[in-house]
Amino acid sequence: MKWVTWANIGIDRMACIWLIRRWIDPVSEFSFIPAGQKPLPDSGEPFDIPGARYSHHGGHCTFYALLYDQNLHDPILKRIAQMVDDADEVQEVTIEPAAPGLDLICRGLRQISKDDFEALERGSLIYDALYAQLKSDSAKSPADGK
Repeated sequence: MKWVTWANIGIDRMACIWLIRRWIDPVSEFSFIPAGQKPLPDSGEPFDIPGARYSHHGGHCTFYALLYDQNLHDPILKRIAQMVDDADEVQEVTIEPAAPGLDLICRGLRQISKDDFEALERGSLIYDALYAQLKSDSAKSPADGK
């Protein structure tokens, strides 16, 4: 399936693409259009674009919309969603202390990448590592003390 989003990806779009590739549509293709482009291309599922089915809803980021619509109940993915949400949406309280650091890394990846495709490849490694570490942490019992 082809997916469409605005260019100059940040924390939410980068996380969404990682989620789509890993859990929803492994053979997905992505195209990046200029922010605000109207009309949207007819081919492809738009995401993280205002008014799209997969966008910000109810004060939550697009990553959350994908999790809920696709019935993904993995607690690690929900924790990553909270991090993305805390960094991408204005929140009264930050629940995930790693959120600002994750956002900073995603913005930095965009700065050192020649285009969105390169930023995405680099960002995917970050999200793979984050998922692996959170999964490892959750597997440890409280008696481990680690």
